This record gives sequence, structure tokens and C-alpha cells, in this order.
Amino acid sequence: MKAVLGDIVIAEAAQDDLIKIEGNWYFPPQSVKSEYLVESATPYTCPWKGECQYFSVKSGDTVLQDRAWSYPTPYPTSFERVGKDYSSYVAFWKEVQVTE
Repeated sequence: MKAVLGDIVIAEAAQDDLIKIEGNWYFPPQSVKSEYLVESATPYTCPWKGECQYFSVKSGDTVLQDRAWSYPTPYPTSFERVGKDYSSYVAFWKEVQVTE
């Protein structure tokens, strides 16, 4: 599967390596091209996953605020609900299309 912004592939991995949580595909950290992500200061803590790290997605001069996110150190209790450790996996929103 791929996470794509326009014609730029931001992440790519086999579907078996991704994790689907609440309708969003989370890519393994090693499959994400970090040069397209900029850490955001936007705070958020999920009641069951823990503290979230947002990223803005950049493509040339375009920066899309908070279009990717990750849980670097999720609550250990969430692993049972998700089915595996998803620490630092990255999900995408809106303009970043996830396709097969």
C-alpha cells in the first residue's frame, strides 16, 4: 500500500505490515519517507492510545498542517485492543491518499 500526496509517495509497505486502527491505515516507521514530514507542536492525547505526535506533510512549497500522526509511546494497554505494538507507526489524513 502507498500513502501518496499528488505524485509523491510518502510511505509504502505491504498491507500485511500495516495496522488498521479506527479506519486509518498506520504505516511502519521504516516505510515512511521522513523528509516529507515536519514535527508539529499540536498537542493531543487519545484516551486509550496515549500521547500523539502530529506531523505536517510537505511537498515542495506546500505544507499541509497536521496531516500525519503517530503514537511514539502508546499506552501498553492499547496493544491488546489493536492486536500488536504500533509504536511510531504513522497514519495520514485528508489530502494524503492511502491506496493499494
